[in-house]
Amino acid sequence: MTKQLFVGKVAVGGGAPVSIQSMCNTKTDDVAATVAQIKKLEAAGCEIIRVAIPDQAAAEAVDKIKEQIDIPLIADIHFNYRYALTVAERGIDAIRINPGNIGGEEKVKAVADMCRRKNIPIRIGVNGGSLEKELRTKYGGVTAEALVESAMGHVALLNKFDFDDICISVKCSDVPLTMAAYRLLSEQTDYPLHLGVTEAGTPSMGMVKSAMGIGGLLCLGIGEPIRVTLTADPVEEIYAAKKILKAAGLRKEGVNLIACPTCGRTRIDLIPIAEEVERRLMDCDKNITVAVMGCAVNGPGEASAADIGIAGGKGEGLLFRKGEILYKVPQEQLVDALMKEIEAL
Repeated sequence: MTKQLFVGKVAVGGGAPVSIQSMCNTKTDDVAATVAQIKKLEAAGCEIIRVAIPDQAAAEAVDKIKEQIDIPLIADIHFNYRYALTVAERGIDAIRINPGNIGGEEKVKAVADMCRRKNIPIRIGVNGGSLEKELRTKYGGVTAEALVESAMGHVALLNKFDFDDICISVKCSDVPLTMAAYRLLSEQTDYPLHLGVTEAGTPSMGMVKSAMGIGGLLCLGIGEPIRVTLTADPVEEIYAAKKILKAAGLRKEGVNLIACPTCGRTRIDLIPIAEEVERRLMDCDKNITVAVMGCAVNGPGEASAADIGIAGGKGEGLLFRKGEILYKVPQEQLVDALMKEIEAL
């Protein structure tokens, strides 16, 4: 089991539930816009939020943001150690840095000392795209071994200054490489590991990459907080993360929607029906399984374990509960009837 740390009031590692993280894409010093986005993300299920700190104005906005939100706030810092000191003084909950790129050891010590005094954890965030040149040369490019050596080198630097409240990530856009790096890292350390596939892309491909990389590692028992990175509204990252955790068996709340792929037996326009059911159940927190099936073969029979479901016919459909048929309704009334039954559960 990994060590446990706290980002604000959220436990990370040590057997705590896997938490969902995202990152704002607003200008951090635009406090109103940043707070508004964080509130949207929190409503969607985000549990930890990160903001970029590219300049002093962003660093000085941290306390104004924190006083208006209810989830922990992480500062993402590169190059200038003074920004880390500023956000620490202003109540940040955690800091993401690469200790090796914020200056000499005296600057790393200043950040480590400040974070120790303030009980602020540090995430060491290693990315394939910014891997140290000497490690690229040593290993002939970006490899799992190179990523892990970089991360453990940064850990040693923080440990040198008596800092141990650490989380680590080793991300890149290549899924097999990312998984290999995390598997290797998990064998060498008991610090909690923040999971992600960086630059995963648009929702269609990014979801696939993240499900394979993050979900695969979670199924191996590796990883604590997760962040799905998508070129999209950050709220989409939260929905994707929740689906990954549910598929990995790590989240039980919310609807488990099952639906058949349709075939030549299908006599109902099932695809838009399934999409509408998914949309209308997006915010439902009932721990139930709902089935949307195309015919009687895949309906009450194959989906008999579903708490509630529908099975299509020709212009009509059946509603069933635990394999038992309830009644028949016309196609245009099918989704509304299903929602009514779900509300009654």
